[in-house]
Amino acid sequence: MAASPITVATERVQVRTRRIESGTELITRLPRSDGVLCWVRGGEGLVGWGELARFEASGPRRFNQLDSFWRSFVRRMDVRDEVGLYGSGPVAFTSVAFADRPGHSVLVVPRVIVGRREGVTWVTELAAGGAPADRPVREPVRQPGRLRYCDGQLPVTSWRDSVATAVDRLRSGELAKVVLAHDLLARAQRPLDPRFVLRGLAARYPNCWAFAVDGLVGATPELLVSRNGDGVSARVLAGTTWPQDDLPRAELAAQLLASEKNRAEHRYAVQSMVEALRPFCRELSVPDTPDVLNLRNVLHLATDVHGRLTGAHSVLRLAWLAHPSAAVGGTPAPDARRLIDELEGMDRGRYAGPVGWIDGHGDGELGIALRCAQLDGRAARLFAGCGIVADSDPDTEVREAAAKLVPMRDALEGA
Repeated sequence: MAASPITVATERVQVRTRRIESGTELITRLPRSDGVLCWVRGGEGLVGWGELARFEASGPRRFNQLDSFWRSFVRRMDVRDEVGLYGSGPVAFTSVAFADRPGHSVLVVPRVIVGRREGVTWVTELAAGGAPADRPVREPVRQPGRLRYCDGQLPVTSWRDSVATAVDRLRSGELAKVVLAHDLLARAQRPLDPRFVLRGLAARYPNCWAFAVDGLVGATPELLVSRNGDGVSARVLAGTTWPQDDLPRAELAAQLLASEKNRAEHRYAVQSMVEALRPFCRELSVPDTPDVLNLRNVLHLATDVHGRLTGAHSVLRLAWLAHPSAAVGGTPAPDARRLIDELEGMDRGRYAGPVGWIDGHGDGELGIALRCAQLDGRAARLFAGCGIVADSDPDTEVREAAAKLVPMRDALEGA
């Protein structure tokens, strides 16, 4: 697809980054409900607004198309960065479709970016053609009012049947793991304000990355890949339990670590990430055993992978190499993708695709778009998925998926 920048190709883009006072939380700095851009974790990260340029792509070359457009756009910039921290200077926010087709991927270059790292807060302003930087009128955050829920493209009852079918196929040896998702629709009394949703997510899940790009809003616990110079990192999650029967969290964590079903699911996910990154790293550190990530609604097995790159691969190119990981697709990947298409029968859109930011050097952070919803006026489409292996129980997977919907439901309802 062709680029559709607001500025014309001959114009230079003026970029200035300067320090500002750090008193206000990043998400509360977002001035309006339209065009909200966000990537925040533990009070640090980036928010943006105003659209200087955007590019949309689809198909198997979508990662390369987005990367090429951004590199071309950066070459037209005159940058004055007075901060020099990770994420300062020009930044684009991106959200990539899960599947080659159908699929709609987007990269947005904001007019204003506010960032915070290592206790330093800054603003980056971008302007072209002599136009002033964006100075929007601040709008109050809207609450959605009453919500009602209804079935999405794949209701949970049908999804349970798909899980049962997948288990039979897995037990026959057709493949090792598949990740199946379903959706849920919500309709609000008033138009949904992504800032309201983001505030709730960030407050309840400070260990997750709260994100918003082109109406896709969520809080993901999983980092697909990050690049900072020659450093590369990923946080792999697979294997889940959730609070139940008043069991102490420590006991739940011990049970999760002892579960062979969950450990096997996790091994597939870690192996797929290592296989994607190892050819491009001179060193790669992978812990022998996973940790437990303890979140408000669920507990996950987690492995943090760190490495050193051998070449100048942008974070978008690294995401292309790693996506879809076994954590959101399955193993072997081609067989899992075919089974997903057969059993889900729905378009995931950008759910479970990479989401995050890239800077002018190709550094950045891209998570996996989980615990999220696509907002459209008064409507929201929520998603939840589970990794299915031969030992999976369909009824247990239904309960796990319901637990994974809790963050978005609570954020939409303001609970």
